[in-house]
Order: sequence, then structure tokens, then C-alpha cells
Amino acid sequence: MQIKEKIVDDIAVLTLNGDLIGDPETTKLREKVKSLITDEIKKIVIDLSGVSYINSAGLGSLISVLTTVRNAGGDLKLARVGKRIKSIFVITQLVKVFDTYETQERAIASFKKK
Repeated sequence: MQIKEKIVDDIAVLTLNGDLIGDPETTKLREKVKSLITDEIKKIVIDLSGVSYINSAGLGSLISVLTTVRNAGGDLKLARVGKRIKSIFVITQLVKVFDTYETQERAIASFKKK
């Protein structure tokens, strides 16, 4: 899995490409988020448009990074969640846990409304 990072103002946008199904992908994502928090970047958008498959380990890593960011006083939003992954979020009730947006721009704008 590849993680592309861009910074928009004080918001990090991470675009994931590949499958999110366990190590080393999940560790890579957690380490990336921890390094952003270390750099005082606590508003994070994760773009899932390039993720074709996610399993329980991948879902667990997303919950883990959400908890890490919120414990640091920040927040995390998901953007461009595909139909297959969105259906998994509905089945697991994670749609109630994560804020999801159709585009990166909407996810970024949601931070600016606060």
C-alpha cells in the first residue's frame, strides 16, 4: 500500500492506494499518523478512493488512528469511500463512528467550519 501525503493549511490529507489488510500496511498507516501528530498536525483526512479491499485488521487500524488523533485533541475524517468499503462500514456500524465525505474538499471544509 502507498500513502501519499499533502498538507492543506493545517490539515493533512493522506491518500491510500492498495489494500488495507494487515501488516505492514496497517503499521505504516499508524506510524504515518503518529508522525503527523508529533509534527502538531492534528486534523487529518484519509482518502480511501484507492483502497479496493479492507478486512478486520484494516478496520481496526482505522479505529486505532481515529482514537490516536482524538486523544491528541484532533479529529479524523474519511473521504471518497468506495461502495464496497462503505457497505462494510454500514454492516459493522462504523458509519456511526467515522465522518465520511464524498470529496477531499468537503472533508477539508468540514474542519474549517468549526
